[in-house]
Amino acid sequence: MFFSTPRAFAGGVPHQLMESADAGAGRDPRRAEELRRAALAYLRVIR
Repeated sequence: MFFSTPRAFAGGVPHQLMESADAGAGRDPRRAEELRRAALAYLRVIR
């Protein structure tokens, strides 16, 4: 699979991180917050 730019898959990584955060929020709220922060950090770098 070929992506012309990193932006081509930028939506996928943060989306996966946020979904993982939502799925695990009840079990481990701290980990969920870490995943949310990682998604936001990723978006800041890509943009």
